[in-house]
Amino acid sequence: MISMSRGISFVLTTALLAGSLAAQEPAAPPPTPSIVTSGEAVVRRVPDQAFVTLSVDSRARNPRDAQRQNAEAMTMVQQRVAAAGIGKDAIRTTGYSIQQEFDYANGRRTPRDYIARNGLEVRLDEVERTGEILDVAVQAGVTTVAGIRFDIKDRPRAEREALGLAVADARARAEALAAAAGRTVDRVLRIDDSRQNVPPRVMQMEMRARSLADDAVSTPVEPGTIEIRAQIVLTVAIE
Repeated sequence: MISMSRGISFVLTTALLAGSLAAQEPAAPPPTPSIVTSGEAVVRRVPDQAFVTLSVDSRARNPRDAQRQNAEAMTMVQQRVAAAGIGKDAIRTTGYSIQQEFDYANGRRTPRDYIARNGLEVRLDEVERTGEILDVAVQAGVTTVAGIRFDIKDRPRAEREALGLAVADARARAEALAAAAGRTVDRVLRIDDSRQNVPPRVMQMEMRARSLADDAVSTPVEPGTIEIRAQIVLTVAIE
């Protein structure tokens, strides 16, 4: 009986001590009244850069001849493009391959010629010259124009401008919501950038480029405008 009494006394003492400690802990502050809203913005710019993707294909009965012919043709293309005033730093190789073609008939594979393909990307800092450089490249021996990509040189500045406008849009929305509820915006608690990366606009031009070279008229190219979008989520405290 003495042992049981001591056990009960220990349990009671522990419970009282835990209750006392809990009473001493400060109560959690009430949640801050807040509004969560989103903001969007679009900044439009006229492109001041163009990236033209080209390639030269060469066919031959053996891979060495295909490689040699392709090297000669691509060298001519690069020389003509450079002579048109395009700097070496604005020209880069995007890919190179040599493959053999095959015919398939009645379950049999018949080998054909080898194809050497050399891809090139040309950066143009004068967008208005895009059609001219296309014509120069095609006349020099380019066999395929894969596409034109337009962009702006100072994209970070345009992105920052779009973000600022998106924040202003979200803030205006939050203030409208708060006013409708008879409250006012106190301070910003959190801003989340929820943008989605949108790649620069690409004009698809998958075609055999030699057909362009036969035309006396220069190839027309219209860059249009670039859209830089921003989207943010804003959390503000209200009072």
